[in-house]
Parts: sequence; C-alpha cells; structure tokens
Amino acid sequence: MSDTQTGERLTVYSDYVCPFCYLGRQALDRYQDERDEMLEIDWHPFDLRAGKRGPDGDIDHSVDDGKDEDYYEQARENVRRLREQYDAEMAQEIATDVDSRPAQVVSLHVNETEPYATWLAFDEAVFEALWVDGNDIGDPEVLADCAEAAGLDPDVVDAALDDEALHARIDDLFDAARREGVTGVPTFAYDGHAARGAVPPAQLRRLIEGA
Repeated sequence: MSDTQTGERLTVYSDYVCPFCYLGRQALDRYQDERDEMLEIDWHPFDLRAGKRGPDGDIDHSVDDGKDEDYYEQARENVRRLREQYDAEMAQEIATDVDSRPAQVVSLHVNETEPYATWLAFDEAVFEALWVDGNDIGDPEVLADCAEAAGLDPDVVDAALDDEALHARIDDLFDAARREGVTGVPTFAYDGHAARGAVPPAQLRRLIEGA
C-alpha cells in the first residue's frame, strides 16, 4: 500500500466468494467497535476455486471437487446460523457460480497503489456487491461500481484486468497462501497464532489480546 502503516495489523486470508469471509468481517467489525484503536487488515487473497481452474485460469464447473449437495446444504445451514448471529444482511447464502479472481486482481492493484482507507472501502464494496446486492463480482461493470463507491476512477478496473503481471502476482499469492498452510478461509493470523472461520468477536479478542 502506498501509505505508511502505523497501527496493529491482523493478517486475513480471504476470498470474496466465501460467505464465511463476509460473515467473518461482520465479526471483525464488531470487535473493531470494541477497540480504542482500529486494527488494520493485512489482506492476503485466497482462491477457493483453485481446484477447478484450467490452464487458462477459467473455472471448469464440471470438475469434481468433492463438494456434494450435502456439503452445500450444511454450508447453507451454517451461513443462516451466522447471518442471524451477526444480524448480517445477505441476498444469497452461497455463490458457487461466481468467479472472484477478477475482483481479487483489482483489489491487489488498489492494495498496492492506494492508501489503506481506499483499499478497505473497495474491499468492503466488493463484499457488499456480492453478498448484500447479489451482483456478480466477476463482471467488470460491477467492479467499476465498487471502484466508484471507494472514490476511485472506474477505469482502474480495466487497467488492472488488462495487466498480465497483476494476474501472475495474484496467482503467486494464491500459491503462497497454500504453501503457508492455509487450507480454508477466512483465516485470521496474529503473532504466530491463527483462527479459521467466521469466529465470534470474543475469539478474535483472544487471538489478538490473549484475553
């Protein structure tokens, strides 16, 4: 990021198409409200669709990833439980047909070139576009709206998506997350410890404050 980071930072591995990442952010927001100082997010992208991607980067939905209807029904039940627990607004419970890779490419560009507050606004706009408004965040026009909501020129989206080096870097970051042992998201990491899933604010407090 282009501005200087001075506060405490929480590493967050996340994929926009993960409903538990969205719900985990609701828990993090609640924890943030309890703190005197804001905790900055050290964002690390993760690709839940990695096992279904072909060499061209596109998703092949015919690939069997071992997730059957029972798996998704259990996921929906967990989403409904957490949505009620965090009083979260959601237009859908899962988003299996949405590819988050374009959103993550643009987010990486914003993360590397803009102040933290601008990236955070974009990041939150992407989550809201998918989970609150039910829009396809793989659509450049939707991402352009997210960019505008964050105070950015919407042309930043096409510029990022046309940058082959950015695509290569996002793939490197996806690989790096798995090499570091991240197998699911959200994963929150702080000072050598980690918590996985849309954990409640009290668990985030224990992770960061040890209390």
